Amino acid sequence: MLIVGLGNPGSEYALNRHNIGFMVVDALKERHNAQKLSASSFEGELFKFQNHFLLKPLTFMNLSGNSIVKVKNFYKVDEVVVIHDDLDLPFGTLRFKYGGGHGGHNGLRSTDEKISKEYARVRMGIGKPEHKGEVASYVLGNFTQVEQKHLPTWIEQACVAIEFYLTNSLDDTSSLHSIKKFKLK
Repeated sequence: MLIVGLGNPGSEYALNRHNIGFMVVDALKERHNAQKLSASSFEGELFKFQNHFLLKPLTFMNLSGNSIVKVKNFYKVDEVVVIHDDLDLPFGTLRFKYGGGHGGHNGLRSTDEKISKEYARVRMGIGKPEHKGEVASYVLGNFTQVEQKHLPTWIEQACVAIEFYLTNSLDDTSSLHSIKKFKLK
């Protein structure tokens, strides 16, 4: 399985809402003591544990599919999971689905163009800005201090769900690990 976390490279983006996928891959990498692979030709940071790959595309969000398709084709991986931020879900939500549209998410749009829409998605809700014209600044903005306090728990829950999915169906993962409502304190 190829597990991809979407985000943007660089320390200035580290706590951006758009980088929640990178945060989950970093946590999985630590949890499994994943081995770093030489990845210069893949345009990403690539790690392996057991028979699974973890990828953080370094192409910037809008071109994520370029990195994903290179790893998928080189290692002949059939199953891809993409972890991404989702504006349509409230902060702290965790949902799972297979296939579907990109919903305006440029990382998903790029992935769809390169490998088709047939992959599992881990949707991590980041909430919405007040005005539609603020979407870019919102997703490229950092999580608030209150949200940051909850990130470790949320990321941990996403890791547990993905680990469960490695040996179970997406339907079972969804029914056991979805988070529909998250209360900020």
